[in-house]
Amino acid sequence: MIRVLIAKVGLDGHDRGAKVIAAALKDAGMEVIYTGLRQTPDMVVTAALQEDVDAIGVSILSGAHMTVFPKIIALMKEKGMTNVLLTGGGIIPDDDMKVLNEMGVGKLFSPGTPTIEIANYIKEFAANHRV
Repeated sequence: MIRVLIAKVGLDGHDRGAKVIAAALKDAGMEVIYTGLRQTPDMVVTAALQEDVDAIGVSILSGAHMTVFPKIIALMKEKGMTNVLLTGGGIIPDDDMKVLNEMGVGKLFSPGTPTIEIANYIKEFAANHRV
């Protein structure tokens, strides 16, 4: 079974989208761990390691994406999490998405993306990267 950790990092308190995605991924047959609000990048990566997840999904609406995602991807690389997908979504400009993708962050999703598209993306990644 694919395991996904859904996280809200920083002071962003808007968690409805994260909860919708978590429910959609569960409905798609995945096991979902939701960390709750106000997590740090270190807390997210530690939880992902402890839970042995295939993917980390970060929901971010605060505008801190250019700080949060680079910190998480750096910690993941430091911990050797090369087979774990870092993805997410929220209010992220296209230009910033491209920069984050170049850093190693997976596809990022804008509000309104069909949840099946997100689930299929994670399933495809897991099928190609599980060890």
